[in-house]
Amino acid sequence: MNRQGGKAYGLLKEQQEDKLEGINKEFLESSKYDDVEDLGAKLETFKKKYMEFDVNDEGDIELMGLKQMLERLGQARTHLELKKMIQEVSSSASLDSISYRDFLRMMLGNKSAVLKLIMMFESKKEEEARPSGVAPKRTVSSLP
Repeated sequence: MNRQGGKAYGLLKEQQEDKLEGINKEFLESSKYDDVEDLGAKLETFKKKYMEFDVNDEGDIELMGLKQMLERLGQARTHLELKKMIQEVSSSASLDSISYRDFLRMMLGNKSAVLKLIMMFESKKEEEARPSGVAPKRTVSSLP
């Protein structure tokens, strides 16, 4: 894993974002996904999520990136389960990582992969309304 900081890291992330944006354009122009509601917004969300867990900064989510993603979601899995998830989603022969195209096909397609269900569960969790504003005043006697 190549960990860089500063300008080099920023440049690397910018290049990665440009590459993923190009793939998003392919999906936007494809007639296969014409029936997907808010496709542009979904693709942007998927791009951000994908970049967050691409720990090797090479454009693929590998086993450790998937492991970190699921641990953050409270869905820790064994290495064998992670390999099976990658196998469900990946179209490459190596089956050791998930490309962005495979990730998008999974998220936008009809196939129900375990990883897709977990990602959908996470997005629902983020949508839950959180209280805003000042907390109501309470007295000591009202506390549990």
